[in-house]
Amino acid sequence: MLGLGADRLRADMNRLLAFLFHQGVLDEQFLQLQQLQDESSPNFVSEVVNIYFHESEKLLRNLRGLVLEREFSDYKKMGIHLNQLIGSSSSIGAKRLTNICVAFRAASDQNNPTACLRALELLEHEYCYLKNKLHEFFQIEQQRVMAAGVRYPIQN
Repeated sequence: MLGLGADRLRADMNRLLAFLFHQGVLDEQFLQLQQLQDESSPNFVSEVVNIYFHESEKLLRNLRGLVLEREFSDYKKMGIHLNQLIGSSSSIGAKRLTNICVAFRAASDQNNPTACLRALELLEHEYCYLKNKLHEFFQIEQQRVMAAGVRYPIQN
C-alpha cells in the first residue's frame, strides 16, 4: 500500500500549480513540458527548468549591465538578450515573465532608459518569484516521489 502522504503531496502540487495558473505565472506550455517526463527521465522538467534559470541569470546580469551603463545606447544588444529570454521563458511556460519581457522589449525599442529600468526591476522581481515557486513545486514533487516509494506493511 502506498503512503497516504504521497496523495497529500500530490494534492499540494496540484494546488500550487492551480494557483500559479490562476495568477498567470504559468501557462499550458508548462503542462506540455511535464508530459515529456516519464520513468526513463523522471527529473526531466526540473532539469530543463534548472537550465532555464542558469541561462536566464546570465541574461539578467547582461541586461542589468546594459541598463545601468552611464552612456547607455545599445538598445539592439538589449533586444537580443530580451528575445532570448522571451523564447526560453515561453518554452517553459513562464507566461507572466514572458509578458514582462515583451513590455521591456517595447521600452527598449522606444529607446526609453527610464522605462527599461522599471521593466528590469519588475523582471527581476518576477524572476525571483517564479524561481521560488518552482523550487517549492519541485521540493514537494521530490517529497511525493519519496513518499510514494515507501511501502507500509498491511496489518492483519
